[in-house]
Amino acid sequence: MAKKIFSGVQPSGNLHLGNYIGAIKNFVDLQNQEGNQCIYCVVDLHAITLRQDPNILKNNIRETTAAFLASGINPKKSIIFNQSLVPAHAEGSWILGCVARMGWLNRMTQFKEKAGKDKEKASVGLYIYPILMSADILLYDATHVPVGEDQKQHLELSRDIAQKFNSDLNSPDFLKVPEPLIQRNFSRIMSLKDGTKKMSKSDPSDLSRINLTDTKDQIINKIKKAKTDTIPMPSAKEGLKKRPEVENLLGIFSSLSNQNLEKSIDEFSGKNFSDFKAILAEKVAEKISPISKEIVNLLKNKDYIDKVLMEGAEKANIQASKKVKEIKKIIGF
Repeated sequence: MAKKIFSGVQPSGNLHLGNYIGAIKNFVDLQNQEGNQCIYCVVDLHAITLRQDPNILKNNIRETTAAFLASGINPKKSIIFNQSLVPAHAEGSWILGCVARMGWLNRMTQFKEKAGKDKEKASVGLYIYPILMSADILLYDATHVPVGEDQKQHLELSRDIAQKFNSDLNSPDFLKVPEPLIQRNFSRIMSLKDGTKKMSKSDPSDLSRINLTDTKDQIINKIKKAKTDTIPMPSAKEGLKKRPEVENLLGIFSSLSNQNLEKSIDEFSGKNFSDFKAILAEKVAEKISPISKEIVNLLKNKDYIDKVLMEGAEKANIQASKKVKEIKKIIGF
């Protein structure tokens, strides 16, 4: 069944293998499924919930867009834009914020995690950004949203807001209630140095992650140095218990091979790690190094990236501004 899909990525810079497997690879697959309409947003309004250097933010917006394009997201097939170019997102967020309830936001675990112990010093934006995320989705009548484990709560909020708006304003089915798209295969990629921690650009060790701008030699070196143990590769899924690094590396191989974890376990059962790592390194390099080269090439042509974003924003604005006008009419403005 054809789907209308909305998703976004924060322009935080230094996109890595976790971002690719957890989000961007899936975006490309969804785009290439017949009949799907895909809208992919660089969510720069979300980025400013934390203080940003203006020049770095501008570069990060372009780098994220370049990663989209280099990975295979096609601006002729999908709408690619950055959020701040479409004013309807901010306007819609305010209106939907008047529908959302404090109790709903108080349940959001991500705010508690990001704000830390001193939440009184956190920005108001960090607290209410799930409402902006709801506007992002609902203004396009998205039927499906690709989500990871950490975003399920926010999609539930979008669903709650849509249902309350429709009910309170006697407008059945006006705001579409979106469904989650959960990746079936391994999608949560962990640090190459600690299999219990998520792969992150903020990790002080560059060896903990594969950056989407790494060269083939850097990729191979990082996989070779990835943490493992001295026990041979497992012969069954149960053998991954208490071996998070092994599970992570097998998960990376499975995702890039488009196969389930069980098949990868069978493939490498009983083999030693040096053989497995050599094959994995080639697999990662084969997939990521062409993307890396294309990102570098695209970033040399900033005018082209800006043109893609501007043209995408024009298409997005037609849909989002129309929805906001309809919302205003229902409210009585």
